[in-house]
Amino acid sequence: KIQEIRGISDDQLVEELDNSYRSLQNLRFRLATKQLTNTSELRTTKKVIARLLTVMRARELTRG
Repeated sequence: KIQEIRGISDDQLVEELDNSYRSLQNLRFRLATKQLTNTSELRTTKKVIARLLTVMRARELTRG
């Protein structure tokens, strides 16, 4: 999974991060209104966000 993230461009990383944050917000609303049946989606989405941020930070550090 991390290899796939490393393979995408910076612009796509930003877009994917934005989509993941929106998805997380949607999941939180669904949890609060008792519409979320699979609560593990929250954890999975948070992990995706962490992976994206990690790759973005690593690229930032390599550029100097």
